[in-house]
Amino acid sequence: MLNDTLANALSVILNNEKIGKKECTISPCSNIIKAVFKIMDENGYIGSFEEMVHNNKAVLKLNLLGNINKCGAIKPRFSVKKDGYEKIEKRYLPAKDFGIIFVSTPQGIMTHTDAKKKNIGGKLLAYCY
Repeated sequence: MLNDTLANALSVILNNEKIGKKECTISPCSNIIKAVFKIMDENGYIGSFEEMVHNNKAVLKLNLLGNINKCGAIKPRFSVKKDGYEKIEKRYLPAKDFGIIFVSTPQGIMTHTDAKKKNIGGKLLAYCY
């Protein structure tokens, strides 16, 4: 039984990236995982993904590009205020303006740079660089 499906999905991606695979499957899939993958696709970390049904379960099939150095879930899901992103960037990213942090806000899941532009806070979900 899985406790954190997002952490499991990101570790599967990272493991497949490290061994050089070009695609992988993620199971189980949720709306949070799909939203995070959509943002990763927009930022060029992964290729396209599609949802398929395999043995009566929803499965995501990902195309990997080899652009991920590290990704992971942030646990516990800390709250961050609209002026607290600088501290979070220093903790989870190797350099300023390098990588993205996924934030769950009242306006949906977005990157920390978008949340800074919109001047809103939220809960930290994951990071990727």
